[in-house]
Amino acid sequence: MNIALIGTGFVGSAVLEELLQRGHRVTVLARHPEKIAPRDGLTVVAADAQQAAQVAAAVRGHDAVVSAYNPGWTVPDIYEQFLRGTEAIVEGVRSAGVKRVLMVGGAGSLFVAPGVQLVDTPDFPAEWKAGALAARDALTRLRGEKELEWTFMSPAILLQPGERTGRYRLGGEEPLMNGAEPGSISVADLAVALVDEVEAPQHVRQRFTVAH
Repeated sequence: MNIALIGTGFVGSAVLEELLQRGHRVTVLARHPEKIAPRDGLTVVAADAQQAAQVAAAVRGHDAVVSAYNPGWTVPDIYEQFLRGTEAIVEGVRSAGVKRVLMVGGAGSLFVAPGVQLVDTPDFPAEWKAGALAARDALTRLRGEKELEWTFMSPAILLQPGERTGRYRLGGEEPLMNGAEPGSISVADLAVALVDEVEAPQHVRQRFTVAH
């Protein structure tokens, strides 16, 4: 498939590796294309994810768009930038005529009790809260999207470096647990689950989560 990828950080770089290993042709949108090393099957284009017109021009003609967009956890206005970027991506994908878009968000919007999301619990880390709230609000807005065949993936509560096993469990709106402990997943297996969803959609216009 021809896949456009937005974001090459912790999650995005793992997704890129998984896509290329499976033989997909990948176009990466990057503000600084010169920082990405050439690879077989990889095209890099200069584009700002916060500019819908640039997104549209870069993703037009692709089979699907995968967004692991994050402006950076240390950015002071991460909430505003995250929402601005995700909205521009959705608008750009829609105007480009691409139907399928998959977005990676956080675990903060998963429900830990009826009506209670993880990000609203007292022990949620303060340094992650603004980004988690932005991802939650992005998902809320995405749920109202009727034109695109969107999917939103939330990782396990513990997302870590680690080996690719190719194994994972699927969940829906609630975090997956290991007994009384939060579930975890390696970023490599998160990428496996995401690319599986690209190749064989099971969660169109839905959110899902994964854990080992």
